[in-house]
Amino acid sequence: MTELSMRVARLHGAGDVRLHTEERPRPAGAGERLVEVTSVGVCGSDLHWFTEGGIGDAVLARPLVLGHEMAGVIRGGPDDGIAVAIDPAQPCGACEPCRAGHGNLCPGIVFAGHGSCDGGLREFLTWPADRLHPLPDGLTADDGALLEPLGVALHALDLAHLRMASTVAVVGCGPIGLLLVQLARGHGATRVLAAEPLPHRMAAAAGFGAEPAGAEGVADVVFEVSGSDGAVDTALRLARPGARIVLVGIPDGDSTTFSAALARRKGLTLVLVRRMGEVYPRAIDLAARKLVDLTPLVSDVFGLGEVSAAMATAAARTGLKVVIRPNG
Repeated sequence: MTELSMRVARLHGAGDVRLHTEERPRPAGAGERLVEVTSVGVCGSDLHWFTEGGIGDAVLARPLVLGHEMAGVIRGGPDDGIAVAIDPAQPCGACEPCRAGHGNLCPGIVFAGHGSCDGGLREFLTWPADRLHPLPDGLTADDGALLEPLGVALHALDLAHLRMASTVAVVGCGPIGLLLVQLARGHGATRVLAAEPLPHRMAAAAGFGAEPAGAEGVADVVFEVSGSDGAVDTALRLARPGARIVLVGIPDGDSTTFSAALARRKGLTLVLVRRMGEVYPRAIDLAARKLVDLTPLVSDVFGLGEVSAAMATAAARTGLKVVIRPNG
């Protein structure tokens, strides 16, 4: 390798990740920055790409660099040396959803590690400067990568219209579910119930103040963060009549089924989450003020040459958040 090259992990097909040496990218103009990637979290959507070669109706069209939970350090230019969290979304800014403040619903959005846009599993990337958020002192690179799932959780909380002194249930206590437990507690929920089959994740939820969910429907708001039909059925059961259910999880096979009779009898409102809005500044503020604790969520760390092992570990769900450090 030369000083102008870098290592890149590309997905060529389901389960087929290969390490390449490629030319280091260069900023296209004053609006872009070169970023040395320091931490990338493995998300459930990355697992869909890795195990299925696609996600939903998006399929692998060329070897793709995965990874959208990203942090790095700007190299060169006026912001040299600044540690940043990298917002993976680039909405067009001109369409009707963008003008209405819903950039996450932009039909022309460019998103890291999805479609034709390479993500963070490489040593360097170039990215629009206005999508880079400086990290305050005290936040690590791994914290910076976890701001993306925190942003998704925060967006889901916004969609929940949660009122003070409510009862909240979280079904599925992976990293986003655990962040929702923390956010609900901080937002004034008097009870937070957790439904999670894996003992170590249930223990983590309890550590953040959740209690095991019972069999009765008592929750004013339910967050479903698994993507499985069983989890959706559990969410329906835990919801009280008139409750709001926020579907955060992404299902296998792009299909969700549930008991329409139960949902109809309870008069439930179902809301679906599409990534996040412009919430990075709020997420950074929460993490910097220690109102949300990100550090305990990182359970496994891998290097760029260990992407397949990292994906296997994430798929096994033996821990919480798997992180890959491309330059570590």
